[in-house]
Amino acid sequence: MTLRDSLLAAAVATLWGFNFVVIDWGMDGVPPLLFVAIRFAVVVFPAVFLIPRPQGPWRVIAAVGLFMSLGQFGFLYVSMAAGMPPGLAALVLQAQVIFRILIAAGWLGELPTAAQVAGTLLGGAGLVVVAVGRGGHVPLSALGLCVLAALSWGIGNVISRASGIQGGLSLTVWSALVVPVPLFALSLAVNGADAVGAALSDFSWQAVVSTLYTAVLASLVGYGIFNTLLSRYPSSAVVPWVLLAPVVAMAAAWLLLDQRPNGAETLGGLVLIMGVLVTLRPSGRPALSRAGEADDEPSATEDGDHQRAPGAGDDPTEPCKPVAELR
Repeated sequence: MTLRDSLLAAAVATLWGFNFVVIDWGMDGVPPLLFVAIRFAVVVFPAVFLIPRPQGPWRVIAAVGLFMSLGQFGFLYVSMAAGMPPGLAALVLQAQVIFRILIAAGWLGELPTAAQVAGTLLGGAGLVVVAVGRGGHVPLSALGLCVLAALSWGIGNVISRASGIQGGLSLTVWSALVVPVPLFALSLAVNGADAVGAALSDFSWQAVVSTLYTAVLASLVGYGIFNTLLSRYPSSAVVPWVLLAPVVAMAAAWLLLDQRPNGAETLGGLVLIMGVLVTLRPSGRPALSRAGEADDEPSATEDGDHQRAPGAGDDPTEPCKPVAELR
């Protein structure tokens, strides 16, 4: 990558990492599900009128949005509202890569490479270390909800990959159509009309700034830059940069919120990140199905075909979406 593009990749990781702190800062007084609904309403409008719809069945686009956006961020925001620190949340979300490999093996019949098996075991060990050694300020329920967010993201990635739908940014915008109304209705059911009405009438400037940052900068600008980089370079050159996002999130939480991870959380997070890096290691062989047949199409990490949108790659080591979309 050129120096300019490397700086752009680092800037995206910074946007996505700081995103977690901005969510935590802006959600005070706003029910988490309502906050997600408002965020994705801003992602969708007016972008949906400016960006062409991705080619693919509506049911697939809706399924991607259901898991990649509604599920991932619904669980994430509720997790953070329940006490999950932003830095630790950014780390645990990286487990989506581990879940994606497991789901792809079970659903798509993709046999994982030795590196993916090793990385999955390593990442799983990191999650266990975080769960067992987490500080008393982190409820187990909050950690569990964050793991569910990672699982939902992983499922969405597999659906996106299996569909082969092209157009990363357009898929992000159009799939987000399924988020605002259901989550607004769910917030009404969970929090009550009075709480939702009070939150909307007293929507603070912090909540406004947080919404604009997460929707415009993190989702639209960040993902737009990331998608452009993926069109120029193989994912193996771009995706590792995104692993800076948890580092940025933890540093920002430390400096701005005085939230310091304990030794076990730091160690477990490092082991998890190492596991993710191992799974992203390019394989010397093409992906195999359970029948033992090699994938006939070339991998984006092995040739010059860098035009595929994330989620449409053929190499099972190729992530389908950025690591914190954070957005």
